[in-house]
Amino acid sequence: MRKDRRAKMTGRVSMIGSYAIASSMRDHPHQPCITCTTFNILAPIYKRLSHKDQNCRESDYRTYWLARNQRILDSLLYERSSIICLQEFWVGNEELVNMYEKRLGDARYLNFKLGRTNNRGDGLLTAVHKDYFRVINYRKLLFNDCGDRVAQLLHVELATPASQYGNNDTCQEILIVNTHLLFPHDSSLCIVRLHQVYKILQYVESYQKEYNLNPLPIMLCGDWNGSKRGHVYKFLRSQGFVSSYDTAHQYTDADAHKWVSHLNHRGNVCGVDFIWLLNPNRYRKLLKTSWSEAVFGMFKNQLRKASLTEDDAFAFLKADNDGDYITYLGFCEALRQVIAMD
Repeated sequence: MRKDRRAKMTGRVSMIGSYAIASSMRDHPHQPCITCTTFNILAPIYKRLSHKDQNCRESDYRTYWLARNQRILDSLLYERSSIICLQEFWVGNEELVNMYEKRLGDARYLNFKLGRTNNRGDGLLTAVHKDYFRVINYRKLLFNDCGDRVAQLLHVELATPASQYGNNDTCQEILIVNTHLLFPHDSSLCIVRLHQVYKILQYVESYQKEYNLNPLPIMLCGDWNGSKRGHVYKFLRSQGFVSSYDTAHQYTDADAHKWVSHLNHRGNVCGVDFIWLLNPNRYRKLLKTSWSEAVFGMFKNQLRKASLTEDDAFAFLKADNDGDYITYLGFCEALRQVIAMD
């Protein structure tokens, strides 16, 4: 991942989470306003300084990366969001890590960092403000896949009980996830990205069962490296999650062109940074059902891209089988080939 997040950190970023998490504030105007900022801060080890020399990185110039990250911290502390979720945090540089921990700590944040596996150099940082939350538990999720991606899970409760604001209906606890999905360099990685999301939801589900928790509000933050047109977006929507930005601006799933979160390393403007929210009272499909539908949807799209007719598709699926049926092994092999199609 090599991204330029030039204009992403605006006041509106925080207001996205503020609106969505406290969506009932009109009904309970005196309850605390919870805000959230998610921000891929572009690790200096990935930031190119020259188009001519691709090996020239910001990490080689302390003055550059130090000044840029000080400005990032200035913006974060100016916003003073209740929850801060950073991606591409340069965990491999002790000076930068200490700077973030010192300044955020002085501003009364509890900080949790997690590096990607195989010493990739960058990772995640999640910070929650002590004035708003107490941390009940913290878990690390390692995907152990080709992208060395990871996720963080924080189980928090409101520092001030909502009952003090005359609202006994508000849930006191929230599950917060911060992650950075693999970039889809080609279509063969779509299934990997989808599986990363499946692992997150599976882990959240197992965590709630492990501690016998009632259904809790769930917030998924991060750089999802995929737009509203992608399989990951549709998969999360099928699980009942809503995009807080869409909620705040009353956008529909079809309004993929109406917002941009960054310019990626290919020079494309796109919206891929999300704060997803799940109402614990919302009806949800079984996770395995959504997973199966997502994989089959991806499978169908690839077959259509290959311009196969129904008869051709059936012949492809049954492979060398002489009968008028599809075997499990034949289907798995066809699935492997389809996923490998670019």
